[in-house]
Amino acid sequence: QVQLAESGGGLVQAGGSLTLSCVASEDISINNMGWSHQPPGKQREVVATITSRGNTAYADSVKGRFTISRDNAKNTVYLQMNNLKPEDTGVYSCTKGFTFWGQGTQVTVSS
Repeated sequence: QVQLAESGGGLVQAGGSLTLSCVASEDISINNMGWSHQPPGKQREVVATITSRGNTAYADSVKGRFTISRDNAKNTVYLQMNNLKPEDTGVYSCTKGFTFWGQGTQVTVSS
């Protein structure tokens, strides 16, 4: 079973930026990948996806601020987060094929 290890979370002020990384334990080149956001006490929402061909899609809540990318040679997916808002606070997890999920990394945005 694939292991997904997220990193890059932390505490940042509103308006700041973070870059999250997700390293997979096996090849991801043929898989659609994504990032989800789970705010405190709420359900997880997928906020960014990238297909095996590199096509991307975003939730309205992050469109224009977040960018998902991938480096298949490194089995890694990234989430560049700019202009962060307090409502972006939560656990960010990556997914391989929307079947396997990582444990997540915590992002806290202070106002």
